[in-house]
Amino acid sequence: MSNLRTLISYASNYVSSYRESVSQRNVMPSISANQLRVALGGPLGRTGEDPEKVLEQLIAGAEPGIVGSAGPRYFGFVTGGALDAATAAEIIATGWDQSAFNFVMSPAGAVVEEVVGSWLKELLSLPQDVSFGLVTGGQGANTVALAAARHQVLAEESWDVERQGLTGAPPLRVVASEERHVTIDRALRLLGIGTNCVVAVPAGPNGVIDVNALAAALADSRGPTIVCLQAGNVNTGGCDNLRAACEIARVHGAWTHVDGAFGLWAAANPATRDLVDGIELADSWAVDGHKWLNVPYDSGYVFCARPAAHRASMRFSAAYLVGHDHEGTVRAPSDYVPESSRRARGFATWAALKELGSDGVANLVGQCCSHARRFADQLSLINGVTIGNDVVLNQVLVHFGTDDRTMRVIDSLQSEGTCWMGGTTWRGRRYMRISVSNWSTTEGDVDRSVAAVTRILSTVEPN
Repeated sequence: MSNLRTLISYASNYVSSYRESVSQRNVMPSISANQLRVALGGPLGRTGEDPEKVLEQLIAGAEPGIVGSAGPRYFGFVTGGALDAATAAEIIATGWDQSAFNFVMSPAGAVVEEVVGSWLKELLSLPQDVSFGLVTGGQGANTVALAAARHQVLAEESWDVERQGLTGAPPLRVVASEERHVTIDRALRLLGIGTNCVVAVPAGPNGVIDVNALAAALADSRGPTIVCLQAGNVNTGGCDNLRAACEIARVHGAWTHVDGAFGLWAAANPATRDLVDGIELADSWAVDGHKWLNVPYDSGYVFCARPAAHRASMRFSAAYLVGHDHEGTVRAPSDYVPESSRRARGFATWAALKELGSDGVANLVGQCCSHARRFADQLSLINGVTIGNDVVLNQVLVHFGTDDRTMRVIDSLQSEGTCWMGGTTWRGRRYMRISVSNWSTTEGDVDRSVAAVTRILSTVEPN
C-alpha cells in the first residue's frame, strides 16, 4: 500500500486528461477484438507485477478499444456521460470501499441514500411517502417494482408468494403496451411470472398506449392484474397518458407500474412535465440514473407507493446481518433491492444532484430536447430524409429513403468517427436512432454531427 498515493495520482491524472480530450477523439474505436485480445490477453503470470506498470499496461492495451460514450457526440442507447462531480465522487467512493447493505456497514452510505431518495422524489413529482431503492439500472428497477407488484396483487388473493411460490397461485395477468421495453419481459421471466401472461395493448402513432384498448383489455377478464405503462418510448420518446391509464387501472383494481427509464426525467423540467401528468397516481416507478441524470453506470432508482409490498418482496435477514443505528431511524437499504454486497452507489447520485440542483436538472432535460429538435429540423431539410417520429423528448428517428441505404449510412457514420448513432426498427422500417442525453453536448456538436451525416449521405448511393 506504500505506493497507493502515487497510483491514485497517476490514475486521476490520466482520467482527467482522457475526459479533457474525449470531445476531440473519434467516438468509435477502429481496433479489432483480436487486436484487443493480443494487447490485454495472454497467459496469466505466476508472479505479480508492479502496480504502476499494471496500470500502464491496462491503459496502453484498453484505451484503443474505448468508445467515447462519455463525450458530447455519442447519441446511442439513451446514454448520458457522467458529470464531473459524479465522476469524482465515484472515484472517492471506490476509495472508501463501502458496502451499503445497512447502517452498521456504512452509516454514510445508508444515510446518503435517504437523502438522494428524498431529492429524487421531489424532482420527479412523486409522493414523499413512497419507498425507494438504488438499483443497478432500468432492468433492476423494473424487476424490483414488478416483484413488489407480484407480492401485492397475490396478497390480495390471500396468496403469500414469498412463502408459497407461484405453483398453484392464482394466475397473474400483465397488461402492457405492444411498445413496452424488453426489460419488462425479462423481469417477468426472472420473477417466474413468464411472458405468456402478457396481454399486449395496441399503441398509437408515436408509440403511446391506446387507453381505450387498455380499458377494454382490463374489462375482458378478472384476477390479479399488473398494468405496465411507459414514460419515454425507446424509439420515439413518446409517453403514455399516465393520468387516464392509471385511473382506468384503479377502477379495475390493478397495480400500475411506470417504466420511465429516461422519460420520467421529463417531470423535472416545466416545459416537458405535462408529458408525465398523472405520474403520482401509479403504484411503482422505474428510472435510470446513467441516462439523463448523467451519473456513472450501475445507477438506477425504483420507487413504490406500497412500501410494505416493496419490503416484503426484497427483504431478508440473518442473525449476523442485523444492525441498525442507535436511534433506529435509518432505513436499511438492503430491504429495497436484491443485492447484498452492494457498493455505495448513492455518493455519485448525491454529487450529481448537488452539482446540478433542481434548475440544473431541468435545464439538462430541456437542453437535450432542444438539441433533438435541432437534429430533426436540420436533417429533415435534406432531400430524401424523413423524420419518423414526433420529437417530444430527446429521441429522433431518421430514414434515408430505403432500409438498406439507412443501414449503410449508419454503418459508415459509425466507422467515420465524428459521432455515433445506432439503428432500430420502428413499425417495420429501419431507422437511425439519435438519442441526445449527454450534459456536455452543444449546438456545435449537433451541427458537426449533421454535417457528418450529410457528408456521408452524399457518398451512399440510393438503391
